[in-house]
Amino acid sequence: MRTSTTTTSSGITLSTKSCRIKFARRFLRSLAEIKKQKRSSASSSEEEICKRSKRIKMAAYSSMARAVGPRMNWSRALLFKLRNQVSYPKLVKKKKRVTVRSNKVSRSKSSVHIDRGNKLRKLVPGGKSMDFGCLLEETAHYITCLNTQVKVMQAIADNLSK
Repeated sequence: MRTSTTTTSSGITLSTKSCRIKFARRFLRSLAEIKKQKRSSASSSEEEICKRSKRIKMAAYSSMARAVGPRMNWSRALLFKLRNQVSYPKLVKKKKRVTVRSNKVSRSKSSVHIDRGNKLRKLVPGGKSMDFGCLLEETAHYITCLNTQVKVMQAIADNLSK
């Protein structure tokens, strides 16, 4: 297993290996809790499967954010979002997506960069409140953590399929 460390501009050193181990432990613990809940409810309807998959998704994001801790803006924003969804699930409404296409052919390079920056802000948790330099740094770390999350989940799936 390769260990890589990253030092952010704020002087925080992040180890990929330690994040992977912390994430794996927390995620497996969360999966065990979900499995216990499954046993208590014998129903395996489509609705119940959907609820379980949402719990697993929330467990994965929560485990990832907790493994990183409060040192990154995206992890704090993600934990805040998950905490509020659990507390007030009826208040969280899904946004409907409306696609509007414009026929503007000639746009300046600065407007293209602003558009890309705004799209990036929507993808990274807590990105709306970051300046562009911090946003790029947080995005790089978030992508690294998502990659770690995928590798751990793939290893779990491989182990369980043997």
